[in-house]
Amino acid sequence: MPAGLFTAGAIAALLATPLSTHGSSSVITNPPPDKIVIEVATVNGSGCPAGTAAVAVSPDNTAFTVTYSQYLAQVGVGSKPTDFRKNCQLNLNVHVPQGFTYAIAAADYRGYAKLEAGAYGVQKASYYFQGSPVTTPSSHTFRGNYADNWQATDSVPIAALVWAPCGELRNFNINTELRVNAGTSDPSKTTSFMTMDSTDGSINTIYHLAWKECPKP
Repeated sequence: MPAGLFTAGAIAALLATPLSTHGSSSVITNPPPDKIVIEVATVNGSGCPAGTAAVAVSPDNTAFTVTYSQYLAQVGVGSKPTDFRKNCQLNLNVHVPQGFTYAIAAADYRGYAKLEAGAYGVQKASYYFQGSPVTTPSSHTFRGNYADNWQATDSVPIAALVWAPCGELRNFNINTELRVNAGTSDPSKTTSFMTMDSTDGSINTIYHLAWKECPKP
């Protein structure tokens, strides 16, 4: 996917250097009115080959969306040995209006899974800023027999939100992963798979944002 610019939206992270609490304000109800600019620096991974993942941002600055079209992990008949795990890493530059900062409040992941009895699939995600030594992961497991759409939601309480540093521009990374394990199923006779897409070829992964004003200098 070529790098590009996206405006009128925002991105955020679970991990960043926390803001000083001195002089800081509480979470605001209304997002900043000015446009946010998101530059996609790189997108890499077996789950998001070139041209198969896209980032879009909401007009009201409250969410951004990642759409995939070839994110599929599988085991069993017709699968390669490496197909059991697929991943995607997005590296983004985020420009926010002066005087504001942001944090990720929730993330919604959706897709479809067909898991044989005894098999299971795992969806993982992690978020971090460039230069941060710590990563916060999340993980959701789905077990067969299963053949339906799936959804996983990560939520962060307001008190636990970690805010991007005011006045600093740091690349933000989103790592996602799908794994499918045959477990006690018979991979020589069956196929189990899990996608981060929908029956029409794409699905939206939505990240919801919280905003607050930076401390006055």
